[in-house]
Amino acid sequence: MGFADLESVAAAMVAAGKGILAADESSGTIKKRFDKIGLESTEEARRTYRELLFTTPAMAQSISGVIFYDETLRQKTSSGVPFTEYLTKLGVVPGIKVDMGAKPMAGFPNETITEGLDGLRERLMEYYKLGARFAKWRAVIDIGAGLPTSYAIHANAQALARYAALCQEQNIVPIVEPEVLMDGGHTLERCEEVTSAVLLEVFQELEGHRVHLEGMILKPNMVISGKKCAQPATPEQVAAATVRCLKRHVPGAVPGIAFLSGGQSPAEAALHLSLMNAVGNLPWHLTFSYGRALQDAALSAWGGKPAGFAAGQNAFAKWARLNGLARNGRFKPGMEAQAA
Repeated sequence: MGFADLESVAAAMVAAGKGILAADESSGTIKKRFDKIGLESTEEARRTYRELLFTTPAMAQSISGVIFYDETLRQKTSSGVPFTEYLTKLGVVPGIKVDMGAKPMAGFPNETITEGLDGLRERLMEYYKLGARFAKWRAVIDIGAGLPTSYAIHANAQALARYAALCQEQNIVPIVEPEVLMDGGHTLERCEEVTSAVLLEVFQELEGHRVHLEGMILKPNMVISGKKCAQPATPEQVAAATVRCLKRHVPGAVPGIAFLSGGQSPAEAALHLSLMNAVGNLPWHLTFSYGRALQDAALSAWGGKPAGFAAGQNAFAKWARLNGLARNGRFKPGMEAQAA
């Protein structure tokens, strides 16, 4: 196993002006997205939609990597080129979601544990042969009355670390994603408190599992008030709290942090990222690994119709470009209205 390989892939994933497209929606999730535009979720419809994203002109100028779902990793463009091969030639790194989803945690009401460790080594071997060079595993932490419990945090951190170690064994860069949800009415301060506890536990477990920090990417939530909070934090407060929390708990050896959007609007997610990058002099690269924040406008513009294909690509290109600016601290409020 070569740590140099892991480090070079991780560096490519957090390159300046670029971020990661999360196109790893499960069949159930993509069905919900398609339902909104009145499109039946068939394998061919899903393939066409992913092709729309991946073949968008100039997408590689703002997108460094793409997270695939198992089905998508095996699919091809309409001209018969495997998606992984198509993107690799563009210099875009293919990745794969490998967890099996967050399931109810026995004995811990309203908390979840992410499953998927059984057979993971063998799946990673296959995914590497199919062209994947990084993977993703998501742990879900909810804030509520008496939640999260310290044991649920510990169990999820341990699973993330076991996954990360298995990835690196197979020369695959792990994206470690501990997501503290922004559902509920909690304050910014409460989110910072929980995010701190989660990151502390995650990095203790990563160290214990001998994970090579220079060959991984962290995909955390931003420190943000809950959606139902009576007094939402300002963008400046979100940026300051997030940077403060990360500086306390994320070792400088980690090459990059790629945020999830977590239910923020596309403009909010871009502004928060831009404000953080404007701080400057940070020990790691800060970038994006967005799903809905990059895709929502594209999905609506496409509408599942051949006539909407170009409009869908234009909408995706716009948000990829705007987030590329945010990655460099250059996105400003209102830019989304002016952009073509």
